Amino acid sequence: MKKLAIILSLVLMATVLGCINQQTQTTQTEEQKLVIYSYDSFEYLASEVIPKFEEMYGVKVELQLIGDAGEVLNRLILEKDSPRADLVIGIDNSLLAKAIEAGVLEIYKPENIKLISENLIFDPTFHLTPYDYGYIAINYREDTIQNPPKSLEDLTKPEWKGKLVIEDPRTSSPGAAFLLWTIAVYGDEGYLYYWQKLKENDVHIVKGWTEAWTAFMNGEFPLVLSYATSPAATVYYDNITYVKAIAFEEGNYMQIEGAGIIKGAKNRELAKKFIEFMLTEEFQSAIPTNQWMYPVNPNVKLPEVFEYAVQPNEIKPVTLEPTYIKENFERWIKEWTALMVEGKSPEEIINARA
Repeated sequence: MKKLAIILSLVLMATVLGCINQQTQTTQTEEQKLVIYSYDSFEYLASEVIPKFEEMYGVKVELQLIGDAGEVLNRLILEKDSPRADLVIGIDNSLLAKAIEAGVLEIYKPENIKLISENLIFDPTFHLTPYDYGYIAINYREDTIQNPPKSLEDLTKPEWKGKLVIEDPRTSSPGAAFLLWTIAVYGDEGYLYYWQKLKENDVHIVKGWTEAWTAFMNGEFPLVLSYATSPAATVYYDNITYVKAIAFEEGNYMQIEGAGIIKGAKNRELAKKFIEFMLTEEFQSAIPTNQWMYPVNPNVKLPEVFEYAVQPNEIKPVTLEPTYIKENFERWIKEWTALMVEGKSPEEIINARA
């Protein structure tokens, strides 16, 4: 009887220890899972770099894709009191001020930050660390155009009447960037008069980039709003060499994308490691032919196909202060809608501000 009691006791102890051990292993596994929020198109870059990070640290990365960058930030704000992710990738310079004001990011200055040129560090507080950058640009078809426009002002001239397709700033990231580009060049009132001239020149506006690009490639329009790297992508994917991008005389609007640790992250240390990884040549070399942006690490050699893109040293960067954008963006969108959709004049819109 005593022997049976001892055996039962040992079995019970083993069972308890096994449960504790299993619970400990489960907890450790959960602690080693990094949850990342990003926009939809990050999927292509992620498929190449995330497996390398997982193997490097023996961890699991869960990537959740949430529409565009604006939608990603809105999700962070909604989950602010109970964050579900550790790291966010894709918040750009136009959304920086909104993200900081919302209080959804933690400060982290990477050890690898010395690898990045100072002019690309768009957040000196280090809520966000830059990992790539690019420029909005007008693209044209060299098979139909010999003398392309060289400035924003050129786009309003009679020879380009009805020949330009652009994206709606209310529904498109490049469309919003183009609106900001015109504000940076023409000012808070002047941009309305510029858009009035574009409207009179029959600019064609569509919902998003895909629709605009398809119309352009189908030959419906010889000019399209896209990126400085788009010609390289057309060569890479379709071996098409007649698409060109233009460095404008006023400069081109610059987009810098960043990554940040989400405030309240469960795996903050792992998020730090991923940010450090993002600045290495191993990660940065995958950016050009996946994101079609320029890497921030200057040691990365661009692939040969980027010879078809506008080179960064050929472009004059145009930007607006993130705080200025945050304070005025909703107003600019309403004014743009009043002008382009509702048919109000620039004077009416400006007078209505008071």
